[in-house]
Amino acid sequence: MKIAIPVSKENQIEAHIGNCEYYNVFTISDNKEIAGIKSIKSPGGCGCNSDIAGVLASDGVSTVLAAGIGGGSTKAFNKSGINVIRGCSGDATEVVKLYLLGSVEDKGSSCHNHQHHHHQHHEEHHVAHKTPEIAGLQESKHQCACGSGADSCHTN
Repeated sequence: MKIAIPVSKENQIEAHIGNCEYYNVFTISDNKEIAGIKSIKSPGGCGCNSDIAGVLASDGVSTVLAAGIGGGSTKAFNKSGINVIRGCSGDATEVVKLYLLGSVEDKGSSCHNHQHHHHQHHEEHHVAHKTPEIAGLQESKHQCACGSGADSCHTN
């Protein structure tokens, strides 16, 4: 089994999949332990506008653990046979370990940005959306400056 996570250089799960620098791909052994990790440079942008889903699927990835991810990206991963677990945050290696223990489940957290804004405003309105707390990992707050203060952007 292989699990991919969109990460920053510091191995932190990126708040939004479209902003990640790399995808860390974790190879999992038969006894549910991390057997190896490799990094794949992100093509940049959202998963719906690149072939990252196909690239990860061809590498044998079956699951993506992510924080914020839009519906188009989720559909692209699902079409490639990759299950998406949303609402993850923190150190990628620690979250994989928690996932393998059965402590991580889909929180339904998603990037609603594409439904409410033009793509050109993506960076401005989606800097750091709230990512739910998972098994004691630190929670971050919605800070995109859209003024909603809610879990996602809902501007006029």
